[in-house]
Amino acid sequence: MTTARTPGPQTVARPTIRSHHGDDVVDDYEWLRAKDDPDVIAHLEAENTYTDERTAHLASLRQRIFEEIKGRTLETDLSVPTRQGAWWYYGRTVEGKQYGIHCRAPLAADDDWTPPTLTPGVDVPGEVVLLDGNVEADGHEFFSLGTFDVSSDGARLLYGIDNEGDERYTLRIRDLETGEDLTDVIPDTSAGACFSPDGRFVVYTTMDDAWRPDTVWLHEVGADAARDAQLFHEPDERYWVGAGFTRSERYLVIEVGSSITSEEFLVPASDLRAEPRSIWPRREGVEYSATHAIVGGEDVLYVLHNDGALDFELVRVAGADPTGAREIVLPHVAGRRLLDVSAFRDWAVVSYRRDGLARMGILSYESGDVRELSFGEELYAAGAGGNPEWAPPVIRLGYGSFVTPGTVYDYVVETGEFLLRKRQSVLGGYSPDEYGQRRDWAIADDGTRVPVSLVWKRSFGDPGAGDTRPVHLYGYGSYEHSIEPGFSVARLSLLDRGVVFAIAHVRGGGEMGRQWYEDGKLQHKRNTFTDFVAVARHLVHAEVTTPALMVAEGGSAGGLLMGAVANLAPELFAGILADVPFVDALTTILDPSLPLTVIEWDEWGDPLHDASVYEYMKSYTPYENVREGVEYPRILAVTSLNDTRVYYVEPAKWVARLRAVGADALLKCEMVAGHGGVSGRYNAWHQRAFEIAWLLDVVGLADA
Repeated sequence: MTTARTPGPQTVARPTIRSHHGDDVVDDYEWLRAKDDPDVIAHLEAENTYTDERTAHLASLRQRIFEEIKGRTLETDLSVPTRQGAWWYYGRTVEGKQYGIHCRAPLAADDDWTPPTLTPGVDVPGEVVLLDGNVEADGHEFFSLGTFDVSSDGARLLYGIDNEGDERYTLRIRDLETGEDLTDVIPDTSAGACFSPDGRFVVYTTMDDAWRPDTVWLHEVGADAARDAQLFHEPDERYWVGAGFTRSERYLVIEVGSSITSEEFLVPASDLRAEPRSIWPRREGVEYSATHAIVGGEDVLYVLHNDGALDFELVRVAGADPTGAREIVLPHVAGRRLLDVSAFRDWAVVSYRRDGLARMGILSYESGDVRELSFGEELYAAGAGGNPEWAPPVIRLGYGSFVTPGTVYDYVVETGEFLLRKRQSVLGGYSPDEYGQRRDWAIADDGTRVPVSLVWKRSFGDPGAGDTRPVHLYGYGSYEHSIEPGFSVARLSLLDRGVVFAIAHVRGGGEMGRQWYEDGKLQHKRNTFTDFVAVARHLVHAEVTTPALMVAEGGSAGGLLMGAVANLAPELFAGILADVPFVDALTTILDPSLPLTVIEWDEWGDPLHDASVYEYMKSYTPYENVREGVEYPRILAVTSLNDTRVYYVEPAKWVARLRAVGADALLKCEMVAGHGGVSGRYNAWHQRAFEIAWLLDVVGLADA
């Protein structure tokens, strides 16, 4: 039962005028952008107080859900060790501790490729604690580790920490023999710094004022950071930069990319101050990525590209002359979206999508054939990860599905054998057989078939085969990002109460190939929203659910989707959960000084300079299109004060406008957090329990 609704904070209107292309827009709530204004902080705190009051009746349910998540999780656990150099590297979690502990233990022998079996509570012979996140986080409300890299000789650790949530990390170097930090301190870096192969240098990137990684630096260990050498700078505001070393340790690769164009540069690892050499000079609309291999004694690059190949093609070029002749290795095949190639000494791992699912295979250098790995489930996700070694006999794989907990295999390339290393423990008697998963198809307004994933608990009956059920419908649909089948412990608290979980794989994502993405961006962005509405209607027409029993959820760009469908089809949903939602997109994309602006014009269009883009974006952005006289579903918007990707001001303004037209909208703002929400696993469980409890309340299951 919900409590009686009380009036929420009435946001003071302080009108400002936004003028572009002859269009004057009165914005009553733009003043909320002033983060340092005490009135703004007071307003956010008042919103939090109101949300606390409106959800106070759910306190016991929140605690039960938290205890369910906690009770299903093996709190003291260890990851599967990864071999690198003379050590096995792994992570620990300890009951009662918020953060992971990073450790290593020595190999038994040089030819040891079988990771030690680690048991919670049992000491590991020779274990060395490299970094304890709980120690590093002590005294801070927020903690995030953005860099963790051990030198090739195993002597030093490079790590970067963010204590604000703004994704700017301070780098430090630790002597792993003494456990003491060196004097090297480098503030305000991006995530993902790394040692050079010889351990003498650190390569890192920094950001401009708009949080765009724009410069690559070289730091000599032990030297004054003020004397660090600039290796590369990208002045074009549409592009971000990154850097890392090839697995072969021959080259530093500097990556430059926008949403539609990329360029990569090679620097010899033996001479890091050499002039970076472009692999292929950038061309507007051409994306590529290269991986280094040595084939038949020759230095070669495998280059994945979309030059005249919508779903990408793989070619091989000479390392000494990458702009020369291209040998086609995997030709372009429409509908087979090539995603990644990762080279090892003797073969490469290829990742691709086909028929709406991610797949992978082993590429033979000699024949060019790909041996696809097969798995037993209809819906699954699999990928290689944790493979730092150049010449391993096995490939470390991660596997899972909506019903199969995360599983780690070592795949023996020579024999094709899968060696099970670990399956995520789910306590409390979990059985995958008690849950079902399937793929449905909805028909969009233009006739396009949109895939829909469904997950449910079998004891409640198959969806659509009996009584209608509550549905939790999730969507994203931007940046060619695909929502893969994945297991969630927290989701069990919904499934076990009879809720069906569904994913709308809408255009703008990458599930069905590159064209699927192209058809959901720029001037086709509305397809993302109408696809989601079509999926919701499909679930109603198929008698899976009813509008009174359906809650939609999306975050970040998926939050834009939530705001758009709230305006397009409010009658289809009982509730909408929007996490760090990009709901004031037009205001943001009009301001080139903000993150997610210039570099995002390739995704959304440039409304600052193009009146047609301005008009199109204005027609769908949620904040612009909140309507009078509409019965909106219940809305919960969750944000973070220090989020640098989607500013808190966007959901704050949106909720204010929604409430002004009579909508039942709540805002929860974490005052010390970033784009990913609060830090610490127990804090994250509490946060998710809060959201799940609200969702269950909306569909009438608060007492279940």
